[in-house]
Amino acid sequence: MAQLNDLGIDLGTSNVLIYQQGKGLVLRRPAVVAIERSTKKVLAIGDDAQRMVGRTPSNIMAIRPLKQGTVADFELTNTMLRFFLNGVLSKRLFSGPRVVMSVPSGVTETEKHSLINILLDAGVKRTYLLDRPLAAALGVGMDLRQRYGRMIVDMGAGITDIAVISEGEIVQSSSVYYAGDYFDDAIVRYIRKKYSLLIGERTAEQIKINIGTAMKPETDEANLAMPVVGRNQLSGLPRTQEIHAAEIYEALKDPVAALIGSIQDVLVRTPPQLASDIFDDGIVLSGGAAGLARLPEAIYTALHIPCGVADDPQTSVVLGCGIAVEDPGAYASLLDDGRKGFKRLQAIAIESTPCFFRKRKGTGLFVLGNFRHSLNDKSQA
Repeated sequence: MAQLNDLGIDLGTSNVLIYQQGKGLVLRRPAVVAIERSTKKVLAIGDDAQRMVGRTPSNIMAIRPLKQGTVADFELTNTMLRFFLNGVLSKRLFSGPRVVMSVPSGVTETEKHSLINILLDAGVKRTYLLDRPLAAALGVGMDLRQRYGRMIVDMGAGITDIAVISEGEIVQSSSVYYAGDYFDDAIVRYIRKKYSLLIGERTAEQIKINIGTAMKPETDEANLAMPVVGRNQLSGLPRTQEIHAAEIYEALKDPVAALIGSIQDVLVRTPPQLASDIFDDGIVLSGGAAGLARLPEAIYTALHIPCGVADDPQTSVVLGCGIAVEDPGAYASLLDDGRKGFKRLQAIAIESTPCFFRKRKGTGLFVLGNFRHSLNDKSQA
């Protein structure tokens, strides 16, 4: 499969990352598109569109084409991917690339077909799908061929994939919405309720990164604070409010507990021997949202299972796709070409039979053409 333009793609809710065969990580851009509200004309994609979030006039929208790991807008996703692919691939290439792309473990076959069609429309020659937990496990260096239970928790912006893996297969899994955006929304709601202050999603994300924590802060950490600028709900005017780490812990306490509960649910359904392996080896966190301070400590406190974060959690999935691109033969059993699980309809088998057609009604002129008919119809005749 491998050729110089083969790609691994992590099509995330907040970011798109692309790995190119032989070159490594070549693109990391926000998955944001700015469009004109009335005409739907695309104005900006990626970094330029990201800078417009929360700052656009009423006639312009800066939106994410993907929501919670699934395609929310087919056309915009197509346009965005085509833009990114054109920036990565050489214009001298005569054939489209073949791509390994990650997908959440809970996507339906219909959603898989939609993703494959998007890439096909964007100029991709052939698409292979790789479950995000498997891609993340490859990216963090797990040996998937071992007959041994491992747990990976991949936390993106829109969705968190929790999976138990053994012998290259997902034994138990769950996709939940307790991810980066969910944490940001909790911060927005908390500040609005406590201070009557409206803040945007980008501000909430900065708060989470700077002073967010999954564990109750110690005395010195509790006083850690940052100034936050928002709009006063009562007066409608801008206002600055100092927010402390202890407050953000209160905002995130319930979402973190819900995430830990989801991890526990997967463990409860896991076969005892594999669960024992996980208790010995621990849980690995990947994805951008895994960077929340003291999250591994919170998981260990609740479940008494060792927990750690990947060295570079944001790139774990795309690096896993890249590993599959570099050595497709070794990981062929992990890849789905979109044909698995579909009932093949006999009626789509078509045969062409040469015959003559009347060129114009009422004349004796004929032309040679092909009559296309279903082989299924032929067998029933």
